[in-house]
Amino acid sequence: MMNTRRSKTLLFTLLMFLSAGCSAADQSRIERVEPPFWWTGMAESDLQLLVHGKHLADARVRVDYPGVTVTGTEREQNPNYLFINLAIADAAQPGTVEIHLASSGWEQTVNYTLKQRRAGSAQRQGFNSSDAIYLITPDRFANGDTANDATPDTLESPDRNDPNGRHGGDIAGMLQHLDYVADMGFTQIWPNPLIENDQPKYSYHGYSATDLYRIDSRYGSNESFRAFVAAAKHKGIGVIQDMVPNHIGDGHWWLQDLPGDSWLNGKGIKKGEFEYTNHARTVHMDPYASHKDHQLFTDGWFVDSMPDPNQRNPRVANYLIQNAIWWVEYADLSGIRVDTYAYSDPDFLTRWSARLMQEYPNFNIVGEEWTRQPALVAYWQAGNNNRNGYVSNMPSMMDFPLLYGLRDGLEKPESWSTGLVTLYETLANDVLYPDPNNLVILGGNHDMSRLYSQLDEDPGKFRMAIAYIATMRGIPQFYYGDEVLAKSPKRRDDGVVRSDFPGGWPGDAVNAFTGTGLSEQQREAQHFVRTLFRWRKDKAVIHNGQLKHFAPVDGLYIYFRYDDTNTVMVAINKSDQPRELPLAHLAEILGNKTTAMDVVQRNRQNLNDLVIAARDVQIFEVQ
Repeated sequence: MMNTRRSKTLLFTLLMFLSAGCSAADQSRIERVEPPFWWTGMAESDLQLLVHGKHLADARVRVDYPGVTVTGTEREQNPNYLFINLAIADAAQPGTVEIHLASSGWEQTVNYTLKQRRAGSAQRQGFNSSDAIYLITPDRFANGDTANDATPDTLESPDRNDPNGRHGGDIAGMLQHLDYVADMGFTQIWPNPLIENDQPKYSYHGYSATDLYRIDSRYGSNESFRAFVAAAKHKGIGVIQDMVPNHIGDGHWWLQDLPGDSWLNGKGIKKGEFEYTNHARTVHMDPYASHKDHQLFTDGWFVDSMPDPNQRNPRVANYLIQNAIWWVEYADLSGIRVDTYAYSDPDFLTRWSARLMQEYPNFNIVGEEWTRQPALVAYWQAGNNNRNGYVSNMPSMMDFPLLYGLRDGLEKPESWSTGLVTLYETLANDVLYPDPNNLVILGGNHDMSRLYSQLDEDPGKFRMAIAYIATMRGIPQFYYGDEVLAKSPKRRDDGVVRSDFPGGWPGDAVNAFTGTGLSEQQREAQHFVRTLFRWRKDKAVIHNGQLKHFAPVDGLYIYFRYDDTNTVMVAINKSDQPRELPLAHLAEILGNKTTAMDVVQRNRQNLNDLVIAARDVQIFEVQ
């Protein structure tokens, strides 16, 4: 396995150096430079290069290029690494920077490329509440290029019969179905990580990176990813990249020649030399938390195959920060989703998010903090006044408390303390958030049971959930396949949850892209999702309007989104009986308004005669 990986690393190194402009003669000593290239005109002038090769640590470094200065070098325990600190002045022009390295008996030159920054890159607009995000597990969405299902430089081959194996979905498949995503009304795509995961098995999910600068060849290439982002942008769709600063895969190229003991948390990579995380996610804000629990949470590994980088090492921190910026600039991203956000070192997170927002002030980044506790989500959102003084620069967070309020509220029976009252009371926690409208709301994702299954395969409850996600404050995120009622066990089963999208593979009997083979119930669900999210696209009242809701009564829950000129009413009737609209109770919003347009059915109704169907939801534009 090591020989295969070594061959792969050397091959990729050659390709990357051709991109960076390194001469072939340099291959005798220098194997890798990261970032592989950079840009002029960045907000931060400092750049730190990681140079890896044979006995480089003692090299003297010289640069003779206008506007580029060597400000110093740093080293680790391993003599095969040299870190070169450069300052790139505002006046520096794009071109090839000759970086001369010399030591006793040898001299090498790296031709390092500075590129022209894309016009308007710094002012790019990140995703916001006017968007709707379509979450895709790329290996399971569509196989657009069967030639890359297995590649010579990767270990795991496809086996579509194995729910935990690779199935062959790729960037080409996502590219081919951009029209479907746009037609469904979604304006952002968030793919699970596409970077190289060259693990022997269970590598399809993307969360065990083996190279942070390379797209996995079974998905495509760096160039095909950038082309996909450009094609999506042409269709009005932004792309959010999934990043994982908290952990890597044990097949990562670092582990073949680790820079130093302090690059990973723990004393080594063998079992017993590191500890596992305790998942005690409240330690950051808990005034009574022990130092040991705090240390275990941030420094502990998830599993044996996911080493935990030590982000207190300044070179590790710089590496991860620059890597994130590199992908935003290179691929022209509209956002980042950060996996297992709070598990990283908190001071590093402050630096990481601050640097990204420095480069891209209008950008958006959403962090995963999987918790039922709103105070913990609020702790990480930028602008929160944390009592311990911690400052976060994270604009957005995943609203998991609302997800649980939604699922519990629809799944559990109605009583004074269960059912829709749970959903109603969850929203009161918005008082804790600095910016609740910049939270990402969801009904499900790749790490939990499918929404339709969790709601007992009840079509009415499913429509209630979709209507809520489409009309509530915040930024909706939708998981691929839910629109055609994808199923899974209620108990977590990742391989089944991340099922193949029907029609994504040649020969599929059912094709959700065209509708072929879908049941009537599936077609109705897909139509409902499409109708709501297409309607939502140009509804400013949903994007930024105010929210008012009325406490549920006997299974009837009504809320409004409104602004100076528009009012939208959402009525959820979870009871078994049709319910008349309680006009007197809603008078403070409805006033003397008398008619409403059903958003889905597109028929006009008199509010005085309006009846909400049993076990269903209706959305009205009040006129």
